[in-house]
Amino acid sequence: MNDSPKKRPNPLASYGQRRKDRIDDLAVLSAPAPALDEVAVDESGAIAEKPGVSLWQSAWRRLRRNPVFLLGLAITIAFILIAAFAPWIAPKDPVQGYLIDKVRPQSNPIPGPEPGFPLGADHLGRDLLSRLIVGSRQTLIVGVLATLGGFVGGLVLGTLAGAFGGWVDSLVMRAVDVMLSIPSLVLALSIGSLAARPSQWTLIIAIAVVQIPIFARLLRGSMLAQRSSDHVLAAQALGIKRGPIVFRHMLPNSMGPVIVQATLALAVAIIDAAALSFIGLGNPDQRIPEWGAMLGLAQTYIYDHPHLAYYPAICIIVVALGFTLMGESLREALDPKTRR
Repeated sequence: MNDSPKKRPNPLASYGQRRKDRIDDLAVLSAPAPALDEVAVDESGAIAEKPGVSLWQSAWRRLRRNPVFLLGLAITIAFILIAAFAPWIAPKDPVQGYLIDKVRPQSNPIPGPEPGFPLGADHLGRDLLSRLIVGSRQTLIVGVLATLGGFVGGLVLGTLAGAFGGWVDSLVMRAVDVMLSIPSLVLALSIGSLAARPSQWTLIIAIAVVQIPIFARLLRGSMLAQRSSDHVLAAQALGIKRGPIVFRHMLPNSMGPVIVQATLALAVAIIDAAALSFIGLGNPDQRIPEWGAMLGLAQTYIYDHPHLAYYPAICIIVVALGFTLMGESLREALDPKTRR
C-alpha cells in the first residue's frame, strides 16, 4: 500500500511567515498604542506607512488625552455658552430692584439670600446671580474684541518687520520696545484716561494697544525663522516676488505661535478689563453689569458683606484660568521641544 509522500514545507515561505510574525510582535511591543494604526504589514512582510498628518492634527491627538487641556476647554466652552445665552439663562432682570423694599441703609444695606434669590441682592435690590450671568457677556465682548484688536495690530507690524527687514524692521521693533518697556496695566490706564468720557470702547482700545507689541514681536520672530527655511529659499530661487512669498509661504507657517498666544492674551485681557472697570474706566452706566464694575461697587461693603466681591472675583479667576490652561496645553502640544 503506497502512501503519497508528505509535502515538505517550503523554507522560503516559512521564513517569510516568521519574519512577518516577528514584525507584528515588535510593532505591538514597542510602538505606542495610538501609532499602531499608522503602520501596516503586507503579505510579503514589507512595512507600509500611512500618509502623515498635519501639525494641528498631531497636536489634537495629544490634546484630547490631556486632562489639563480638557479642563480648560470645558471652562471656556461653559463661559462662552453662558455669555451667549445670558439673557435667557438669567432668572431675573439684572436691572430691576426686586428687593429694594428690603434695603435699609442703617440695618440691612444688602439683602441676603432668600427663595428666588440664591445669592441675595446688591445695594439696589437687584438679583446678584442674574447680574453675574449677564455680566459674563460684557466680559466676553471686551476680552474678545480687545484681543482681536491687538492681534490685528500685531499682525500688521510683525509682518512688516519680518518681511522687509532692514530699517523697517529696526523702526518697528524700536517702537515695540518702547511699548514693552512700560508696564501693561500702566499703559492701558494712561490710554484709557485720555478719553474725555470713559466707555466700553475706551476699555477695548486701551487693552488692544497694550497687546499689539506682544503679537508683533512674536510674529516677527516666527517670520525671521521662516526666511531661512528651504521652501522660502526655493521660492526666491524660482524668481517668485516678495508678496506671494510673504503671504503664501512665510505668514501661514508663522501663525501657529501667534494663535496660541491669542488664547493666553484673552485671559490677560479679561483681567485687565476687570482692573480698569474696577477703577472706573469702563462703561459708566452702572445698570449694565460687568464683573470688574461689580468689584468696584462692592468695595463700599467689603467688610460687612464680602460676598459681593467674592462672587465676581471667583468668576474672573475661573474664566482666566480656563483660557490659561487651554493656551498652555496648546503651546506645549505645538512646540517640538515640549511635546510629550
